[in-house]
Amino acid sequence: MIGAKTVSRASAFLCLCVIGGLCLLPLLSGCSSSPPSTPTPTKTPKPPATPTPIPTTVPPTATPAVPPPTATPQPTATLTPISVQLPTATSTPLPPPTPTPVPTSALDVCPLTGEGVSDVAVLERRPLAVKISNFPPVVRPQAGLSYADVVFEHLSEAGLTRLTAVFLSKDAEKVGSIRSARLIDLEIPAMFKAMFAYSGASGGVKQKIMESDFFDRVISPDFGHAGFVRIPSEGKAYEHTLFSDTQSLWEIAEERGLNQRQDLSGWTFSDEPPEGGSPATSLEFLYTPKYASAEYQYDEGREAYLRSILGEPHRDELTGEQIAVRNVVALYANHLDTDIVEDSTGPRIYYSIEIQIWGEGRATVFRDGQAFEGRWVRPQRQELIRFVDDAGHSIPLKPGNTWIQVVPLDFEIGVE
Repeated sequence: MIGAKTVSRASAFLCLCVIGGLCLLPLLSGCSSSPPSTPTPTKTPKPPATPTPIPTTVPPTATPAVPPPTATPQPTATLTPISVQLPTATSTPLPPPTPTPVPTSALDVCPLTGEGVSDVAVLERRPLAVKISNFPPVVRPQAGLSYADVVFEHLSEAGLTRLTAVFLSKDAEKVGSIRSARLIDLEIPAMFKAMFAYSGASGGVKQKIMESDFFDRVISPDFGHAGFVRIPSEGKAYEHTLFSDTQSLWEIAEERGLNQRQDLSGWTFSDEPPEGGSPATSLEFLYTPKYASAEYQYDEGREAYLRSILGEPHRDELTGEQIAVRNVVALYANHLDTDIVEDSTGPRIYYSIEIQIWGEGRATVFRDGQAFEGRWVRPQRQELIRFVDDAGHSIPLKPGNTWIQVVPLDFEIGVE
């Protein structure tokens, strides 16, 4: 009986254990792992917001803007060609010029004179353009003019003239007296690709030079540059005492890294004159009676024109000799008065003259005692003015120096 009760108790205990285990099972399962979570419903993503256009500066009532037309660049005053009515027999336009450039193989021939040089190194430098006084008479004789390859004489103001001398193949130990620039000097350094030495300029001309494409080649006390010296002389006002020399000016070009050979092709030279010339042994350019003139008398023995001013021989201070010129060119150009004041110290105000030496115009070349009618052409700013006949062929210059007399369109030259 004892055994039966024991079994019975054991069975009951076993049943309790089973039932208890079943009851504890959910609790025990919760300790070992979490029940599977109910899936969170997937939210449908909102479409990205369409960006609100940023308002333009055009008012709502404004008509949509139309792109502005491209502006046509306007040339500067110094580059605007003018239409010059040349005195031709008919209105038939002249054919375009056919230039015959100086042979580039002749590296020992100066392109501005057509003459050979003993030292080719002198042609490996940049030309120098120097502004030189020509009035009052006390400034004469000037120094160095007979060593220049090319000299321009032009009207300044008050009926007086001034000079711009271009040096390349020869050196001059003294040059001057050096004076102030004029509007024509916006063109001469450009066509010769030259350094430009001068004393100063009026406010309007100075501003134009500062804005020019050759301002880096300017040498002037106006900008604190060296290379000049004052040489006082009895009877000369202070403004007529400024001088320089070609060596000093070329050294400045060298220091600036600008002293290299330039392409100066365009002029042609011949020992023999072309056909079709007319006699011209005596020339008179009378700019202003009693104040400004240039006369040339042909010397057959020297094959050159001897230059005078107001009937007096025009000499060079360095040589003491009368200046001899192989070629004299009359260059007719439009002269336009501007609003740039050059002188207001006296009872009258004098204004700067714009001499328009771009495009083309009438020209006469004098050489070998003869005159050759033609025209000058300069289609591009960086090109030398060339002298051509009516067929457009170059008029050859005589080897040697050239003086270019710039005159108004209606100017009359005395020729005998």
